[in-house]
Amino acid sequence: MRTRFAPSPTGFLHIGGARTALFNWLYARHCGGDFILRIEDTDTARSTAAYSRAIVEGLEWLRLDPDEGPIYQSGRFERYLAVADALIENGWAYRCYCTAQELEERRNEQIRRGEKPRYDGHCRDLTAPRPGIAPVVRFRTPRTGQAGFVDRIRGAIDFDSAELDDLVILRSDGTPTYNFGVVVDDHDMGVTHVIRGDDHINNTPRQIHIYRALGVPLPEFAHLPMILGTDGSRLSKRHGAVSVEQYRLDGFLAEAMMNYLVRLGWSHGDQEIFTVDEMTRDFDLTAVNRSPAIFNRDKLTWLNQHYLKTLPVEKVQSALEPLLPTVGLTQWIRPPLASVIPLLQGRSRTLMDMAQASLVFYHEPEGYEERAWHEHLGTGQEHLLEVIRTRLAAESEWTMEALHRTLSEIAEGEGLKLGQVAQPIRVALTGGTVSPPIDQTLAVLGRERTLARLDRARARQAELGVHGFPKA
Repeated sequence: MRTRFAPSPTGFLHIGGARTALFNWLYARHCGGDFILRIEDTDTARSTAAYSRAIVEGLEWLRLDPDEGPIYQSGRFERYLAVADALIENGWAYRCYCTAQELEERRNEQIRRGEKPRYDGHCRDLTAPRPGIAPVVRFRTPRTGQAGFVDRIRGAIDFDSAELDDLVILRSDGTPTYNFGVVVDDHDMGVTHVIRGDDHINNTPRQIHIYRALGVPLPEFAHLPMILGTDGSRLSKRHGAVSVEQYRLDGFLAEAMMNYLVRLGWSHGDQEIFTVDEMTRDFDLTAVNRSPAIFNRDKLTWLNQHYLKTLPVEKVQSALEPLLPTVGLTQWIRPPLASVIPLLQGRSRTLMDMAQASLVFYHEPEGYEERAWHEHLGTGQEHLLEVIRTRLAAESEWTMEALHRTLSEIAEGEGLKLGQVAQPIRVALTGGTVSPPIDQTLAVLGRERTLARLDRARARQAELGVHGFPKA
């Protein structure tokens, strides 16, 4: 049993392609089969090596490891030529010398007569070449009969062969067209199950005819439902349909992306959270929905937040570290990043949120939020900050428990609530009023940095006479 993912490197790996790759990978793993990665780069004008690399790297990020590949169509041109020659010899294909201008004139005439524009078979029975014109090769489509198949998701689908014209299978430069190349490749690579988007349904009857002409068995076909935005329209960038790589750069975890993609058109009871092992065990084409799937970035973000909370610290750290330089953090030795992450796991929606929040543990704040300064470090607050600094400097045991106890004693001694003690410290340390619990923040930040930042805030108080606001 062999599946394949066969993208064209004319753009980045997007949500729809990633889901197709995942479903092929899961079905192969579920059935104990092989998953093949094939890069269909025969469109030499639009295909680029950069896009090929981006597709491969996107699959690597999602950990969709192929058993074979990547295999590039551009290295198989001789094979396509040989098969086309065999089809010509057997009467299943012919060379067409019609020029682009001639084809356009005939299409316009068909439209004028109210007919469906299509190739009229002008060269179908041509016996002699036209000098000076590089021909294309067209497939001789049967004019009668059916080209039906049983789709593993949608059931029986039938097409009338009379509705199909003679498609080009080789361009004049010798490169194969899509419908021809995929049939040759899928046969040569032993693909048994073609799982792809439902935008390929109309290509299937053309491919069935080529399979029959080659005298080889058909694979199983399964066409996945399209993905729509939350407003029911075709998925686009405004719905969050950016590349998989962009989601990685935005701080989404591969585990969250895989979990979200598997639920776009597939379900297993009411279960929402799946490990890779559970996906592999439970995935089956019979549970793929025929209706369009709805892409919801908020749902993806919720899943990402779940995985940030629940994954082991070392896994979060390996995903977080590559993003830290993008927020200006180039070293994270002291305090160890593994001690910072647990403070932020329950407070971050994405790794970028976590990266931004981690900055305060390594760099002094550039300034203080104006409202936070006036409310917690302004006039009348200098005494409290001095008491806090003195007590913390005298703390012999710099642990979360000991620091919590000391802060509670300060609050009791000053007749304040614990939050009224915590907020001035938080503003002095971070520049704002949001951080993990203050005892945890102090413990991880460490004595030296804590006291230095408290001293910096006290110096600003003295410099301004506690009447102004320090911008930086």
